[in-house]
Amino acid sequence: MSSTELTPEELAEIERKYDPELAFRPTGPKAGHVIGAILAAMSIYHFYAGGFALIPELLHRGIHLAFVLCLAFLLFSWRRSPVDQAQAKVWWRLDGLPFLDILWAVLGVGAALYLPLLPPEALASRVGNPSQMDVFMGSALILLTLEVCRRSVGPTLPIIAIVFMLFALFGPYAPGPLKHGGASWLALVNHLYMTNQGIYGIAIGVMAKYVFLFILFGVLATRIGLGQLFIDLAMVIAGRYAGGPAKVAIFSSAFMGTISGSSIANTVTTGALTIPAMKRVGYPAHFAGAVEATSSTGGQITPPILGAAAFIMVEYLEIPLRDVLAAALFPAMLHYFGIFIMVHLEAKRLGLRGLTAAELPKLGIVLKQHWLSIIPLIILVYMILTGRTPDYAAVYGIIACVIVGVLNPVNRLSIRDLWEALGDGARNTIAVGAAAATVGIVVGVVTLTGVGFRLGYVVVQTANDLGAILGSIWPLSYATVAQWSLFMSLVLIAFACIIMGAGIPTTATYIILVAVAAPALAVQQVQPLVAHFFVFYYGVLADITPPVALAAYAAAGIAGANPFQTGNTAFRLGIAKALVPFVFVYSPSLLIVAEGFTWSAFAITLAGAAMGIAGLGVAFSGFFLAPMPKWQRWWVGLVSLLFIAPGLPTMALGLLLWTPVVLLQVKDRKALAA
Repeated sequence: MSSTELTPEELAEIERKYDPELAFRPTGPKAGHVIGAILAAMSIYHFYAGGFALIPELLHRGIHLAFVLCLAFLLFSWRRSPVDQAQAKVWWRLDGLPFLDILWAVLGVGAALYLPLLPPEALASRVGNPSQMDVFMGSALILLTLEVCRRSVGPTLPIIAIVFMLFALFGPYAPGPLKHGGASWLALVNHLYMTNQGIYGIAIGVMAKYVFLFILFGVLATRIGLGQLFIDLAMVIAGRYAGGPAKVAIFSSAFMGTISGSSIANTVTTGALTIPAMKRVGYPAHFAGAVEATSSTGGQITPPILGAAAFIMVEYLEIPLRDVLAAALFPAMLHYFGIFIMVHLEAKRLGLRGLTAAELPKLGIVLKQHWLSIIPLIILVYMILTGRTPDYAAVYGIIACVIVGVLNPVNRLSIRDLWEALGDGARNTIAVGAAAATVGIVVGVVTLTGVGFRLGYVVVQTANDLGAILGSIWPLSYATVAQWSLFMSLVLIAFACIIMGAGIPTTATYIILVAVAAPALAVQQVQPLVAHFFVFYYGVLADITPPVALAAYAAAGIAGANPFQTGNTAFRLGIAKALVPFVFVYSPSLLIVAEGFTWSAFAITLAGAAMGIAGLGVAFSGFFLAPMPKWQRWWVGLVSLLFIAPGLPTMALGLLLWTPVVLLQVKDRKALAA
């Protein structure tokens, strides 16, 4: 093993360091067995509920939330510090678990199940007029939800939720258009706890019904060898070409993205192989880390798994999952195309080699060893495309994983492996579930106060004012004020997504900001599907946007590079992801299932977007056929922005404006060759 490669233990430590969702507390063996049993029970319950039982919706959400709260208090320490972890054996801990956390876990289970277990007639009579016990349990659930979110995700999202609750309570003192009549604590608890508009809302419902099963499927698919198949196939496809390991990182991350929606997990899984290989062929450490981080963030936008936000989108828009997958397909391909262009140009600029035949796996051997592992994914995709519900497809995908794991002699799935996979699947959902419950608090305040429409109004008014200013300046006045207003609305929402996403998970960012973006963009006549995808994409972009680019920082830990430099480079490589959402706003045909789709508009949009992304790649790389002076880079970059609104006139104009630079590049290449 190369000295630059890390052991599995070191990789796991990097993942825990940069992903707060995996920073689990150490416990003694007895406590570990109890927690493992609860985790396995959670997976078994969701599998049974998803495929074989008809459980009332509120009860299902309550049981899921009870598991989340219980396990979060058992798995996550109240503070992540060496001092706290070193005190595992003290009188107030039971085998490493503080008695107080055990008490909170029990109270969380009680608060989460209290409401769903009420008789329907009693619940109906108390909504709007909660009893003292209702208020106590609701208050306890709100506070416990905020605490488990702080432990598992970090403080940012709970702080946002608290700010929203304060806004609801002190509405009469809010400024300007945000002012409202205010709500009492009793009314707030009633709305957040007693109705399906708060903690028991769509977010936790989607986690319980869909996301858990898809995460469990991804864990099992990886266990039976599908992840290794993807990495080996990526090496066979791209390893031999210039800068091969970087291209392997792109392809392997794209493949892994089909079964995992976690940016950091993808980064560590594939980066353990690709980052050391990139460094060996000559890529700088920060660039190697950036390539892997940027590629891995594509997992959240790559069908068929996507991120949890995609399933929220299904519920919000009331459309089939297959439509969301179809809409996501070509934007995801453009994301990887943009990274590929920059990686290829960087390899050419540095004169880097590909991998040798001895370093590459043999296609025949790869397929012989791992072909069985692709069957569950094929079954999953087939069921989704034929109109089956996502939970039904996931359940049968899980069954297929177990069957293949038992039959496959190379990656045999033992009873112990299955038990561990059940535990890992549940463990990977705890933080997401805590975030979803906390987002329910935010959404509840939005529906109670109407603040989403108020904030949307502020965005529209600000964009209109900026549009009027820009529309009065020559030559910007060639675009109308309405066109500038739409553009500035998109810019404001994009910045809000990036800022919010820097501290909270993508799903939470999406749910919170779509409440603002959807009304604001609806005023601009933007389709709901397009508005939701716009927010979704920019929420994902935060994973590689400094100063809190967690995927980039994890990759920097593997590469031994400067984290901030890696984050900056990752953002540059992911610039395509920043351009693509603007493209499908101006030309929704890129999303395939959007209203007004035509094949001719789709072909023009796809070609124009690819040209614009390629141009931006050239501009940011500073190399095309030869090194480029700064003026050429600026010229190519500015011309590439024409393709934000692809069409035959803009494409023709862009090609015409690029022509002088291309001719100069041909001349410079000949001069270098001579």
